[in-house]
Amino acid sequence: MSVYNKNLDKNKANFVPLTPLSFLQRARDIYPNYEALVYEDRKYSWNDVYIRCVKFASALNKIGIKKGDTVSFLAFNTPEIFEAHYSVPMTGAVLNTINIRLDAKTISYILNHSEAKVLVVDRQLHKEVKKALVSLNKKITIIDIQDKYADQSKLEKIGDLEYEEFLNTGDENYNWKMPEDEWDAISLSYTSGTTGNPKGVVYHHRGSYLMSTGSAAAWNMPNRLNFLTIVPMFHCNGWGYPWTVPMLIGRTICLRSIDVKKIFELIEKHKVTHFGGAPIVLNMITGAPENIKKKLTNRVYVLTAGAPPPSIIFKKMKALGFEVMHVYGLTETYGHVTQCAWNDGWNNFEEDKQNEIKARQGVRYPNTEGVLIMNPDTMKEVPRDGKTIGEIMIRGNIVMKGYFKDKDATEKSMKGGWFHTGDLAVIHPDGYIKIQDRSKDIIISGGENISSIEIENTLAKHPSVSIAAVVSKPDEKWGEVPCAFIETVKDKPVTEKELISFCKETLASFKVPKKVEFCELPKTSTGKIQKFELRKKAKELS
Repeated sequence: MSVYNKNLDKNKANFVPLTPLSFLQRARDIYPNYEALVYEDRKYSWNDVYIRCVKFASALNKIGIKKGDTVSFLAFNTPEIFEAHYSVPMTGAVLNTINIRLDAKTISYILNHSEAKVLVVDRQLHKEVKKALVSLNKKITIIDIQDKYADQSKLEKIGDLEYEEFLNTGDENYNWKMPEDEWDAISLSYTSGTTGNPKGVVYHHRGSYLMSTGSAAAWNMPNRLNFLTIVPMFHCNGWGYPWTVPMLIGRTICLRSIDVKKIFELIEKHKVTHFGGAPIVLNMITGAPENIKKKLTNRVYVLTAGAPPPSIIFKKMKALGFEVMHVYGLTETYGHVTQCAWNDGWNNFEEDKQNEIKARQGVRYPNTEGVLIMNPDTMKEVPRDGKTIGEIMIRGNIVMKGYFKDKDATEKSMKGGWFHTGDLAVIHPDGYIKIQDRSKDIIISGGENISSIEIENTLAKHPSVSIAAVVSKPDEKWGEVPCAFIETVKDKPVTEKELISFCKETLASFKVPKKVEFCELPKTSTGKIQKFELRKKAKELS
């Protein structure tokens, strides 16, 4: 035994399990009267938020919710789901946030698979929820969120309890406890399930704590920031910011649903300093009518993730006064784990070159122990030449505990001691990675591998293109060829022939789309293009 281990054991004085619950407790203890949470005309101090969370936790405890139970939330970005990030784990239970855009069948599957004991749901979602409950093979407590800012034409009572009434049955002196083990589960998030039933991704207290601190360090987030919740809190727990912002005594401004006019209004009203959003959200902001855009009176820092952004988006956002940083991650990694950290040496480059660099996925976060590009068959690193494609592998405390009730999938995803992302990328000599595609999105035409992202970035540079998505289309001669789906800029028409000619100027002939379709692209609630839907459409095209 090392002398440094002799009589130097862990004890309650020198070792406390890490948990983001401590962030709320600290905020309340030190800054009780500071404004913490804002939603329309609702404003809560840190003392208010703390008491509301404790009371809701107590109310859950009174109906039998205990350690290891699952409490599901199906809600928009309102104070209720923010509070859930503390109230539910205060009981020892696990928070399961569900995508509000899911169909009844999938909602029912998640409620069954997660073994949820309680569902807290916004009444605006009654249509799909009621259908889901019909096929649910168990009894579950339903608590309604009644929001006066919801679409009043779509509201119906779902459960027997209402959130505020239920909360007020709780005791503000409830003796909640920190987790005994930082490995205890804190949340359960489900993947998109585009190739079958969604998988349940389990986070632990330690990982959520470290994601919060790592995010703050990577993004240079200051104390007392004003954070706008554009990322849905059901998606990777809003990338972890319901935990990060309280750590920094920041103010969270809730945005119920994505509305560009509302975004500009809230930025101005609340002096918003930070928000996150998928490239599609940034595209909506830059493409907004001139009468909606408001001149920024302060610098606004933006993280974009969810899909590789076209380089042109950085130029457009900068012109409006937004400073954008690109990050990368997955549901299985608590959100983002790499960032395109800026190198001052790049300041001398031309703007287009700078924007091209910003579109890379970059280097690992401070809370990420390892990110490598490997050959998945040999588990050897690929050369740092910016050309050789491999799979992004991740290792660290911010990798999930595993897939809920799926041992085989968990073991497969972590084979060889690394989490296999399924994302294909290259690594440049400077160590910065750049995604080429998801493994399933690579187009193989006549034996040539084609990156759909490369074609999308080219199309995005055309002044008439608002959003571009490229998928494979079956072809008798080549096996498959690129097919582009386009949303155009309003009042800037363009033809298929013109876009194909535009691509021919910079792309190799085999990479040029053989078909261009103009339509509204199917998207997830977080702004990701649903390429599996586009692949179906492509098969139907002649």
